[in-house]
Amino acid sequence: MNTPSSFPLSERQALLLVAFLSVFLLFPFLGDTLFNTRGEPREAVVALSMLRDGNWVLPVNNGIDIAYKPPLFHWCIAALSALAGGVTEYTSRAPSAIALTVMLLSGFLFYARRRGVEAAFVAALVTLTCFEVHRAGVNCRVDMLLTAFMVMALYAFYRWTERDLRGLPWLAVGCLGGAALVKGPVGVVLPCMVCGVYVLLRGGSPVRAFWKLFLTGVLGLVPLLLWYWAAYREPAGGQRFLELIYEENVLRFTGQMSYESHVNPWYYNVMTLVTGFLPYSLLLLAALPLLPVRRLRGVRLSAFGKEGFGRFAVRLRGMDPVRLYTLVCIVVMFVFYCIPKSKRSVYLLPLYPFIAYYVAEFLLYLNRRRPVFLRVWGGVLAVLAVALPVALVAVKNEWVTADIFSGRHAAENAAFLVALISEPIGVAQILYMLLPVWCILLLAYGRTLLYGCIGMVWSLFLSLDAVYQPPVLNVKSDKSVARCVAMIVPDGRIYSYRVENYDANRLHPFTVNFYLGDRVVPFDSFRPESGMLLADRYALPSFLAAWPDYEAEMVYDSYHRSCDEKSVLCLFRFWKKGAAAETDSEAEEYNLLSIHRKRR
Repeated sequence: MNTPSSFPLSERQALLLVAFLSVFLLFPFLGDTLFNTRGEPREAVVALSMLRDGNWVLPVNNGIDIAYKPPLFHWCIAALSALAGGVTEYTSRAPSAIALTVMLLSGFLFYARRRGVEAAFVAALVTLTCFEVHRAGVNCRVDMLLTAFMVMALYAFYRWTERDLRGLPWLAVGCLGGAALVKGPVGVVLPCMVCGVYVLLRGGSPVRAFWKLFLTGVLGLVPLLLWYWAAYREPAGGQRFLELIYEENVLRFTGQMSYESHVNPWYYNVMTLVTGFLPYSLLLLAALPLLPVRRLRGVRLSAFGKEGFGRFAVRLRGMDPVRLYTLVCIVVMFVFYCIPKSKRSVYLLPLYPFIAYYVAEFLLYLNRRRPVFLRVWGGVLAVLAVALPVALVAVKNEWVTADIFSGRHAAENAAFLVALISEPIGVAQILYMLLPVWCILLLAYGRTLLYGCIGMVWSLFLSLDAVYQPPVLNVKSDKSVARCVAMIVPDGRIYSYRVENYDANRLHPFTVNFYLGDRVVPFDSFRPESGMLLADRYALPSFLAAWPDYEAEMVYDSYHRSCDEKSVLCLFRFWKKGAAAETDSEAEEYNLLSIHRKRR
């Protein structure tokens, strides 16, 4: 039930405001930043292969590679890209932004109708403006779409428990089917597990809950099973596809994969939640003295015996149902993701909307009872809001020079500085830079203290996406390398060779491959008579040792530290011994100096 509140907005008005703030923050600058990590182009190139080859079931990219995940996310990219005329950074990231917006609106409606409009409004804004969720919402990765489906399935499950599990939760079934088609069975198993634990805590029948949730889970798996069957029948499927599915869904969870993938200890999840909830975690850590420490005094170990747990269970059952369900979602999913050795911060994304609700309750408490904490936190945000534009002005006026950088990455840091200096600043960019500063004015009024702080966080993210982030991250991107390689090799295959862990993972120049239109293939799978080889600057001796019947020479040194390989990519010309090599005039076309002349 709704709790009394002096919040001035109606449910409809607050919903529209959440929608506006979400759309205005997420969508305008999706395409301004180039791909600068290997994960994004690796997903985008699958959609590129779908549109190029017409295979929407199990497309092949990088010459030999099949997708490691089910295709729903890639279908979304391909559909948007078909309408837009091609796969771009914007169309590749748009599904994540859409998924986050829909999830925020669903979460607002879920909590607004059960815990009050203001708490739901603050929870939606906290979810939108915490670091991990915002980063996932503007990335070309499957994690945000998976999170949206799982979270909305959990909302639908709660509505089902309100009906005492009558019938089947068809909305939850649809969301589970979507989650499974994004990343596999985990999108079905985990929400069903959460609902089952909640029903048992509320005193429901274990047998009835089990068979109903089992049937719901099976129905949710039907779309995934149909795709498995279709993919297995594809030419690139078969036994290889089954082995990949087994490794990704079973061996990843048991820690028995053929290669180490994001192996981290259990406390890694605690650390990533703290960093993922920035900047709100700073306020929460500062407010730790407000926790009821006195209640913990005198607690004995005997309290945790059978009788103690019995009393604890009774207290849990006495909690407000929505707050209990929110707590169960957090605890069950957190424990679940602590079990496998493979741990990543994005795995915990489904926890964020539920933790954000408790954070919202705490923020509202501070706003009413302890506003000094919000004022201090707001002061820290205000310093950051002023420091960013001042720093940019200092850089633009070249008060800061590249001489301050030294060490291994000095050249890259200097390139970041040059990019900020050379990036033009228009009226719109100035407005985005000053928007966080204007929010400082709201901090002067007690009534708008909380919303002034949240507004400053929102505007800081907006200014980072619009002004500060694109020129810096674009320096890291390998698109410039791909552009030069395309001038040397305008069409046809380009072969790749990787020295480190070559047999286990040969496919690493994902960013270059995307910007070259999926033309990069592993050398050993084709072994042509001659061609062009993309590899690390120091890979030539290793290549010639591995393939002694070939000769090769460098024709292009990018002098750019790859965002995928973390080493300098170069282009080599190779040919089999005894085969005719190019003439001097033909080889001259590959010369880097001639490329620069053409570009100028």
